[in-house]
Amino acid sequence: MNPLLRPVVGGLLALAVCLTPTQSEARTDFRLTLGADYQFDNGAFFDLMGSVDLVFVGPLSVGARFGALLTTTPNSLGIPLDFDLRITPRNTPIYIEGLVGPWILFTGKALRAHAAFGFGYQGRSASVGLEIGYLDPSPHIGLRVGWRF
Repeated sequence: MNPLLRPVVGGLLALAVCLTPTQSEARTDFRLTLGADYQFDNGAFFDLMGSVDLVFVGPLSVGARFGALLTTTPNSLGIPLDFDLRITPRNTPIYIEGLVGPWILFTGKALRAHAAFGFGYQGRSASVGLEIGYLDPSPHIGLRVGWRF
């Protein structure tokens, strides 16, 4: 793991531990998301991801995102893994999320650092949003369409 990401991951984990709910406040959500991104200097990639969230204090949820990835330059497959911190303010249909984690690609450098910021519209069962981030070695921007179960 990149030495610069260690304090960020540690801080997010400490925040998750501090906000751990009582048993009556806990709830899990599962989301399935399709994404299409453009990585500067490296072309497009497409992903299918599942997210599992444990809702903590009101609008704050912490979870994991995992799935399958197809890159186009070069053509390759991968496994994206992210730690997800998501905020859905009460009485608004928007969400804001921060993501960080390792992505495993099956060509070139196998283990790559990923960090991103996302925001968008969250309805009862569907969502659409934008993600801006960094996947080693360059930044990316993409669209997300998701369904919550």
